[in-house]
Order: sequence, then structure tokens, then C-alpha cells
Amino acid sequence: MCGIAGAIGPREISRDRIERAWHLMRRRGPDGTAMHVGTVAGNTVTLLFARLAIIDTDPRAMQPFQRGDLVIVSNGELYNYIELRDELARLGHDFSTESDTEVMLAAWRQWGEAALDRMEGMWAFALIDAANDRLILCRDRFGEKPLYLWRHGDTLYFGSEPKFIAALAGAKPDVNLDQIRRFLVNGYKSLYKQPQTYFRDVMEVPPAHYIALRGPGPITPTAYWKLIHRPRQMTAAQALEGARERLETAMRIRLRADVPVAFCLSGGIDSTTLSGLAVKRFGHDLHAFSIIDDDERYDELENIEAQVAFLGCKSHRVHTSTEGFFDRLSDLVSYHDMPVATLTYYLHSFLSQAISEAGYRVAISGTAADELYTGYYDHYGFWLAEMSDRSDFPALVDDWRGSYGAYVQNPVLQDPLVFAKTPNERGHIFLNADLFQQWLTEPFNEPFVETHYADSLLRNRMLNELAHEAVPVILHEDDRNSMRYSVENRSPYLDRHLAEFMFSVPAEHLIKDGYAKYLLRASGEGVVADSVRLDKRKRGFNAPIDSLVDRSDPDTRERLMADSPIFDIVKREAIESFIDGSMADNSFSKNLFSFISSKLFLEHHRDWVP
Repeated sequence: MCGIAGAIGPREISRDRIERAWHLMRRRGPDGTAMHVGTVAGNTVTLLFARLAIIDTDPRAMQPFQRGDLVIVSNGELYNYIELRDELARLGHDFSTESDTEVMLAAWRQWGEAALDRMEGMWAFALIDAANDRLILCRDRFGEKPLYLWRHGDTLYFGSEPKFIAALAGAKPDVNLDQIRRFLVNGYKSLYKQPQTYFRDVMEVPPAHYIALRGPGPITPTAYWKLIHRPRQMTAAQALEGARERLETAMRIRLRADVPVAFCLSGGIDSTTLSGLAVKRFGHDLHAFSIIDDDERYDELENIEAQVAFLGCKSHRVHTSTEGFFDRLSDLVSYHDMPVATLTYYLHSFLSQAISEAGYRVAISGTAADELYTGYYDHYGFWLAEMSDRSDFPALVDDWRGSYGAYVQNPVLQDPLVFAKTPNERGHIFLNADLFQQWLTEPFNEPFVETHYADSLLRNRMLNELAHEAVPVILHEDDRNSMRYSVENRSPYLDRHLAEFMFSVPAEHLIKDGYAKYLLRASGEGVVADSVRLDKRKRGFNAPIDSLVDRSDPDTRERLMADSPIFDIVKREAIESFIDGSMADNSFSKNLFSFISSKLFLEHHRDWVP
């Protein structure tokens, strides 16, 4: 896990801009910096690197890493590097390090683009392939590692964060105000519906794509993988065996590190299963880090304590507080280069800080379990719609009432038959958008749409969440929050073989006896405390806005209403009235956080000099 940046264009980048970029990269890479300057098709290529040493911490593994006519800078980890290195050694390759980077370079030399199909991990890399006179920019399958592009003048800049690009260009891109409006009206699930970022003309390399360049343009991404719903016949026992086996493999290879590994632990089944596998299957000496909130809706302490006691592991707990909220959020926004998307990830930053201060360089989190195993409230409704022809359908609805149905707050989803009656209903996703758009100074109306990936209502919804709605946002927040404190975040559920298997499982096996994520719960037998594993209430990091913002405090109100570029977008009087209202509706709590986060971002951009 590191920071990368660079450029391809007609001339070299000045030393002062390179030093400025390195300075900004120091959190992603506190263990040293280096660079390489080469040529591709007559253009100058600059590769910058800042290292966070995780695998083979010796200086011999420093990047840019060069072997013959190949040079690479890579951010991320190749988890199956041991197996690939053994295969490549049998093919005649020699290795001088124990690093995954050297394996990645050897794999590219052996197989070219076909190497990507053999690689399991998370990465964003820039590779000079001098023999073929090209620069390759590539991003991992799910987009765990970021890679931004900006063509400014006659040069294409690229990097792990927009601020690195701006530093190398000596200019900052303009804010994309439509993305701000999109966020304020439709929420974070709308942010990746369009191939846009918070900056005009700045794009991301799409997940599971690479770009081959001979100059600063044209930019034509090429897909190398796609997750497809391919259901096949299997019994419930085969589904469980396949899911459990692949999850254990994903966990095993993601424990590979030459530095200490910590775990983010909530009270839900996602993170507790990972922690249990690490201890019970692989003998990991686990240290768990958890967020605690006093609001009954989000209090997970009982489940956390049960799992910690079951595993006998070390536990560190962070309590939410209103103290220093604005200063901390402002710092996060400036590091993220955009509004922090959710209040959950404001809280998550406390975990990253605690993990770093305890001396850890790697953290394991449960990202994407919901999207693979049916973890959201609407998943249950879509599943019921697909099961509506079963003779025991009334019993399945009764199961819902005794589990997720007892906790649903979203009014659309409180009807278990909503999708059976109206398959195209999606009003629960952009909730209260009609109200929020009335607060803008100029109209913004972008109705909900989804991409067609599968004929199955449930699987199509899950694939949209993986590709556009939930996972891209979560991964961005995971990456920035962790790297703000020089910690690498790993997500075992985002394993290619696990994901492909889960999207081959017949829908009937995904939910059982009122248990959503049934295959994950069953996989956790023996490694998760039963009181947690069999808890039918959905759990996860969260808190209401009033846990962090004291709206009755005059100083808080003054700060919220202070002059700001946000009031060129949002009506001041609408926000003033909103602040005085009830936040019992969860969408209102989320929207107030979105407003605050956007306000701080616009103020930061106004004042920031690259």
C-alpha cells in the first residue's frame, strides 16, 4: 500500500512540483520516496512513488521497481504473490526480493495483459513497457485502489489522489458543482451513477480496466474482467461448502503481511466472521478495534463484547463525541479531496487513527459482504418477490416479519410485498429527493436509474450496488480514511473467486428461516459467537447526527450558517429552517451531514493552493 503519481507529456516536470507532490504523498507513503523518468513514443513519462512498507519491508523492494525494459509503481497488494512466484519460478524467472511487486512485474513479462486474470489482490499501477513503447495504467477488479486522471494542457497527469495531480500540474481543477448538487439531493448512492468526480474533467480509471497510452491521449479503457450473474444448479449444502471454502481462502491470503494486522470489529456478522476465521482457523493474534455509540439504534456493545469474549482477543473501543467535530471533519475533507460521504465514515476515521496509534499498518474490514450475501433491507424484499411462487410463501413472509421486518425504518420497505407488487419500485433509494432539491438555488432533478446486469431483480440490484451505488463509495472512504493515518485497508469479501461463486448460487439458498446473509451466518458457525451469528437485527458502524453535532449550541449554529460558497448552491433560509427541525428521519440526519461535509469541501477548495 503506497501512493503513486506521475505524468505523460512532451516535457519533464519541474523539481519543485515533484517535491510538492511527494510532500502531499507522505501519509500514503511515510517510508520513503523515489521516482523514475523514462520515455514512451517520444513522450516523457514520470513515475513518483511514496512507500508504506507492508510486504518485504527491506529497501530492496522499493519502487519504482525495474526489471529490464519494464518499470512499475504500484499501490496495493498482490495477495496470491506466493503462488504466482512459485509458478513463475518454474517457468524460469529469478527473484531478488520477497515482494509482491517483483512478482507482478514478472507476471506481466510472462503473460502481458493476460497476467491480470491470474492476479488476486487490490492495485492501481502505472507500468512503462518500453519494449512495446507504451504506458499501462491499471486498476483492480473492484476499484479498491484509486487512480485519477487529468489532462491539463498537453500533459496527462495521474495519481492516487486528486491533490497529487494538482501539485504536479501546478494548477487545481475546478469543482464539479453538479456532483455537489447530486450528493445533496440524491445522496451518496448517486455519486458513481455517472462517470464523474467532484472535479471537472478529472476522471478515474474504471475498476477492472487498464489503459494503454503512447501519449497524453486518447484515453480508451479496456475491460479485463466483469462480474456476471451465472446461476447454476446446486444444493444448499454445496452452496454453503463453496461459500465457506472461498471465504476462508480469501481470508487466509489477506493475512499475509510482514507488519502487524488489526481488525475493524462491529457487532454485525460481516466483521465478526472475518475475526473468527482469523483466530479460529488461522491462529491469528487478533486485536479488534470498535466504535461505540450510546444511541439504542446503533449500540453494538453487547455483540462486540460477546465476540471478543468468544475469541479471547484484545479489544480497543472508541466512543463517539461531539467534541472537535468540525475541526476533525474539516481535516478529513481536505485529505479526501471531496466531501466525506457518510457520517459512518467520519466515525470510521477514529478507528483508523486508533489502529495507527497502536502501531498497526494493516486493517481488515467487512466491506461488500452486504452486496455479496444479501445484507440490505431491500434485498429481503427482492428475494421475497422472487420466491412469491413458492407454496410456502406466506411462511417466508412471516419469517421476514420476525427478523428484518421488525427493524425497517424506510417507509417503502415496510411492506414485504412491495417488489412482488411493483418490481420497478425504487423510491426507497433516493429518499426525500423531491424535498431536498427544493433547497437548491437552481433546479437539479436526476431521477433514479439502474443498469441492467441480470434478469433477476435481486441480483441486478446487488450488481448495481457493487458497481455504482454502495461499494465504490465505501471503498473510497476506506482508502482515504486509512491512508490519512498510514494504514492499509483490506477487504476479504472483495475476492474474485468468492464473488464469482456467490453470483452463481441460486437465490433460494441466500436467505433461510428469516436469516438474511444465511450463507455467511452458516459459514460463521464455530468461529462466531452464536448470540451474534443468530442475531437477526442488522448491525454496522453508524450514529445519528445529534451524537456529533450539538444543534442547540450557538457557536455550532453560527459555524453552520457562516458565509460560504455552499450558499451559492443551497438556499440559506432553507438550511436555517432545516437545522431547527427534527432529525428522527434518518434521511434528514444524513442530509444535514452531507450539507456540512459539502460546505467544508467548497471552503477548502476555495482556499487551497496546489
